Amino acid sequence: MEQYYTKAQLARRNGQDRAEIWVAYKGMIYDVTASRLWIKGMHYEHWAGQDLTEELMDAPHTEEVFSKFDVIGKLRL
Repeated sequence: MEQYYTKAQLARRNGQDRAEIWVAYKGMIYDVTASRLWIKGMHYEHWAGQDLTEELMDAPHTEEVFSKFDVIGKLRL
């Protein structure tokens, strides 16, 4: 069974309110907690707990970066 999360549930996994650090991209939610690049829920000017689909267009890397992380579930739109 696939797990779905709302934007509010994703927002609580921002590295500040809870220990988990999650981000969404193209409807999928990724756990980036173990990444040293997401310490305290921030990666450069990007904040965890939100959908980064639009922001990735300005990133110096491709969406392939998400293949390093576990998928937690899907973002309920």
